[in-house]
Amino acid sequence: MVKFALASDHAGFSLKETVKKILDSENIPYQDYGTDSDSSVDYPDYAKKAIQAILEGRAEQGILVCGSGVGMSMVANRYPGIRAALVAEPQAAEMTRRHNNANVLVLPGWVFEPKKIEQIIDAWRRTKFEGGRHQRRLDKITAIEQEILAGHSKGE
Repeated sequence: MVKFALASDHAGFSLKETVKKILDSENIPYQDYGTDSDSSVDYPDYAKKAIQAILEGRAEQGILVCGSGVGMSMVANRYPGIRAALVAEPQAAEMTRRHNNANVLVLPGWVFEPKKIEQIIDAWRRTKFEGGRHQRRLDKITAIEQEILAGHSKGE
């Protein structure tokens, strides 16, 4: 299993390539699920591939990149068990791991410089989930997911 499933759309392609260099420099294993250029593509197609890798146990976590980060976040958070966090600051990366046990880091490709990306990835990697009262809150999110899934299976 790899540590990260990576994916981007065309607007996030350049930043995804920067992320790969950072991960390579730290010998952190990843799988790139595309896209492979800055030619226009549809972000849901690539987010889905990376998220499926996480849900199927082929990757521990994900890093998704699109222009604003919002589209990738919206797609990722449709999947039960995925807690994607759109992050623009190292402190937010730390807190989304510590308090929310986020398993997908979403980056906005339009607004970053490589040094800040390194800081965000470092904060994301080194921060562990605190559990405790935060687990109770995640359990409530899981219960909501289960209610929605149960409603869909009954045709509601």
